[in-house]
Amino acid sequence: MAPKRGGSGSRHGRDRRAAVVHAQSGSARFTGQAPAAAVVGGGLAGIAAATGLAERGVRVTLYESEPDLGGRLAGWPTRLADGSTVTMSRGFHAFFRQYYNLRGLLRRVDPGLDSLTPLPDYPLRHSSGLYDSFARVPRTPPLSALGFVALSPTFGLRDLARMSPRAALPLLDVRVPEVYERLDGVSAHDFLARIRFPEAAHHLAFEVFSRSFFADPRELSAAELVLMFHIYFLGSSEGLLFDVPAEPFPTALWDPLRGYLESHGVSVRTSMPVRQVRPQPDGGLNVTTDQDTTRCDALVLALDGAGLRQVVAASPELGDADWRARIDRLRTAPPFLVSRLWLDRPVAPGRPGFLGTSGYGPLDNVSVLDRWEGEAARWARRTGGSVLELHAYAVSPDADRGAVQAEAVRQLHRIYPETSRAWVVDERHEWRADCPMFPVGGYQDRPGVRSPDPAVTVAGDLVRTGLPVALMERAVTSGFLAANAHLERWGVRGQTLWTVPRTGRSLPLRGLAALGG
Repeated sequence: MAPKRGGSGSRHGRDRRAAVVHAQSGSARFTGQAPAAAVVGGGLAGIAAATGLAERGVRVTLYESEPDLGGRLAGWPTRLADGSTVTMSRGFHAFFRQYYNLRGLLRRVDPGLDSLTPLPDYPLRHSSGLYDSFARVPRTPPLSALGFVALSPTFGLRDLARMSPRAALPLLDVRVPEVYERLDGVSAHDFLARIRFPEAAHHLAFEVFSRSFFADPRELSAAELVLMFHIYFLGSSEGLLFDVPAEPFPTALWDPLRGYLESHGVSVRTSMPVRQVRPQPDGGLNVTTDQDTTRCDALVLALDGAGLRQVVAASPELGDADWRARIDRLRTAPPFLVSRLWLDRPVAPGRPGFLGTSGYGPLDNVSVLDRWEGEAARWARRTGGSVLELHAYAVSPDADRGAVQAEAVRQLHRIYPETSRAWVVDERHEWRADCPMFPVGGYQDRPGVRSPDPAVTVAGDLVRTGLPVALMERAVTSGFLAANAHLERWGVRGQTLWTVPRTGRSLPLRGLAALGG
């Protein structure tokens, strides 16, 4: 197991240029009869919203349609063929160091972030034999970019000479929402082609990153890709290394956070999908489940795209026609596969805990869970085996799923040949299609935190926040912003937030970026 990462960093991380997002002024919390709020969705966004409201004394009911909290990071027990009870989940997630608000949420139950453990590298491997690493790349821009170019085998002098510096200038000063106004109409693939980015680096590095959005680069908005450059590389000194939970998600995250919410008076109602919401003449809302209808004074819709479309479609009085139409146009990313294999023998000692892959058919990454997750490590020690996880993103909806699963395993055998000789003690294959799609030209259809009804806010990683955040950090940030919007109406001070720098880090480089506009 890797060593634990303690709480030596400040709350806003290593980067001294991290930007503070102050909450509105107001009283510290409710002292008398507090309003009631309903939060629909028990993933990161919903938990953050419920936390922000409950800590100020709001009476919160949190509804989650699944049996457990966690959303796309949920986990559940499963029994293997050898009799072991283990935890299955939706798969590996990287907790980057610049996820300031996510880390702030976790510090409620783990002040030192001892539940997270660092991975020493983020290696990438292409089937051509190219291999990249971020372990030795400097963290502070622009040294990070220069170091990556100098150390990467995908950049040669001829490649650098062919690149178009002027086309790449927007990368030097990324701002929200301006980056969407400039680049949302271009695909990530076409933007990199416009820059004449080296083909090898395109496939090895940035196709791996873009597929972390569960989309083919030809379908993904270039604005999302460029924002990702800023968050993880050119705008932040936190670097591309990350932490992972040292135990399965329920143990490390959701059980402690549920206890924290309940200690603040939150009523957590799992296995309880919300079917309809009906605004009332007095400004409140009626929230209907299969069991009952309950009145609330404020509502946070913290659902995935399909769930949000479903609730809005079933609630014809909610919002206005334009808002409802834009939500109805939201797209879901193609299906993805998470395969977990329990093998009867270990992989070779030098295999990394996580490996991003390209050029290996459907296979996008391989995790050796027993390198960093306690439960997997204990199973491996007890049995002499290993626990591996395979991801395949953006799979065609028409694909033969059994064939994709088999091909992912076949590609694993190419990458780690010793696995071809292993017996599979047991395996689990999870297929899902519930991640947001960020298509070319789709930014304007995404909802903001605030809706036409001041009593209704929206949260999730699909939401426009006006801040340089993405993925899990966007979910948590939007949840706190959704809570803050309600607290502002009631004259109560909300949650202070942090982001990576909201502009390019260097004034001269920002001046150069303006030339590319």
